[in-house]
Amino acid sequence: MRIVSLSVDGVHQAAQRGLYDWLAEQDADIICLQDLCSLEPELDHPIFHPDGYYSYFFDSGTPHENGVAIYTRSQPKAIIFGMGFANGEDMYGRYLQADFERLSIGSLLAPVASDESSLEKKVQFFEDMQAHLLKISRKRRDFIFCGNWGMAHRRADVQNWQDHQDSPGFMRHEQRWLDQLFNDVGYVDAFRRVVKDTDEFSWWPSGAIGEGDGWRTDMQIVSHGLKNRIEYGAINKNVNFSSHLPVIMDYDIEV
Repeated sequence: MRIVSLSVDGVHQAAQRGLYDWLAEQDADIICLQDLCSLEPELDHPIFHPDGYYSYFFDSGTPHENGVAIYTRSQPKAIIFGMGFANGEDMYGRYLQADFERLSIGSLLAPVASDESSLEKKVQFFEDMQAHLLKISRKRRDFIFCGNWGMAHRRADVQNWQDHQDSPGFMRHEQRWLDQLFNDVGYVDAFRRVVKDTDEFSWWPSGAIGEGDGWRTDMQIVSHGLKNRIEYGAINKNVNFSSHLPVIMDYDIEV
């Protein structure tokens, strides 16, 4: 099974740059997009509903703001909107999940932290999310969470990391959260499982690929039971649809 995930900085702009033509050539079973910046009624054009795929969207309810999508060749048994946090904190980002027989695949857009208030909301979001991930890790079900996580884990994931130690997205508490997710809760960074290179980046805060320092904030994170089913991983550096690059992962799984 091949999964392609990409944060698009606005799906209409990405479409104009040839995103959907490129996706049609990728032989993907699942496509997860984030940061659509469009309401679902604005996505009724056929280009946003590729042939051969079931299309699902979860917008923000506010024009020009976040939103996620999942395209899947196989019809899911269920579609879940949000993570159902009791305090509603999951609405600060966006999360859409497709459930299959024993596999769930999510498209995640993490909240953006630009000031103290939004940083507090981001911290709360990920605290709630970790509790959610710990809870579902006990289920007899595998999970793949694809998305723009808004943070990088290790020094190898941030170009010139010394210059960014106090930057949102690479703060110590964010690194600790990912440490706990991987070491204590048991989830796996699928890309890092198969690619050890230290010059693999997926996002440029400058807004233009290759300009300034690159970060690897776009990840496919899988539950422990799938760690030995990761076959291939790549960040495609030959396309330019947004300030992010696509993450392509192959798994020894069928849905």
